[in-house]
Amino acid sequence: MFQKLGILYIGSTGEAENKMTERMCSMFQVGDVVVYGSTGVCEVVDIGPLDLPGMSKEREYYTLRPFYEERSRVFTPVDGQKVILRAVLTKKEALELIDQIREIGILTITNEKQRETEYKACFLKCNCTELVKMLNTIHQRKEERLAHGKRPTAKDERYCHMAEENLFGELAVALKIEKGKVKEFSHDRLEHHMEAVG
Repeated sequence: MFQKLGILYIGSTGEAENKMTERMCSMFQVGDVVVYGSTGVCEVVDIGPLDLPGMSKEREYYTLRPFYEERSRVFTPVDGQKVILRAVLTKKEALELIDQIREIGILTITNEKQRETEYKACFLKCNCTELVKMLNTIHQRKEERLAHGKRPTAKDERYCHMAEENLFGELAVALKIEKGKVKEFSHDRLEHHMEAVG
């Protein structure tokens, strides 16, 4: 994620994620912006039974529109628990997350055969800190491979792209900036913070 910072991140998570989890089970309304599993940022566009064959008329569903895929629609039960549905980070929480990047560690992967499983688990948690951990892990692994004359693996590149899409997408909405400007914004904020404390 933050490759040009050249920082190895260690330590624990911060307050932003704790505050976020408090709102994970909230009831949402039409117009709310939410994060749905690995789909990422969505807008709630409808709530109610689905008029589809085989669907119970007694059960209510959220109809979600992925923020960056205008024509797509996702349906999930209001009372569903299989996939995490939570409120998007607030601006304050997004800034706190960026400020804590140096304190966020990497994934502990002791079995190389479990690497992809660990990456997938990060997405299932629907947690920004976990995405940062995964990106930090992939970047560190990339640097190690390049140092030995090896190219990054296709698997790492794929999951890096997916994690950046989800993380940057949410931060962009929270900060009200374009998704393509999130990395530069984060870098500049961290550089300014380093100068301030230096």
